[in-house]
Amino acid sequence: MSKDPFKTRLEIAKKKVSNRVSANKNSKPSPIGTAFKLSTELVSAVAVGTIIGFILDKTFGTKPWLILIFFFVGVVAGITNVIKSAKKMQK
Repeated sequence: MSKDPFKTRLEIAKKKVSNRVSANKNSKPSPIGTAFKLSTELVSAVAVGTIIGFILDKTFGTKPWLILIFFFVGVVAGITNVIKSAKKMQK
């Protein structure tokens, strides 16, 4: 009895996908992608810190202070993440 044509096509498609995945593992990311990743890490850390500070300020009624504190905490966390990622990319 012959193989099901669907199973044959499925096996061929799986081989093509695995070949593409193995070819993509050897390529390096583009410089624009790397810059976008680093900038996104920095901006997201600052945004999360600011939002947390805003929510806590609204809850406790300490208007500008917790926003400022968490903004700077976000900046420090973002810079730390960027440095860690840059070191990991150099390896």
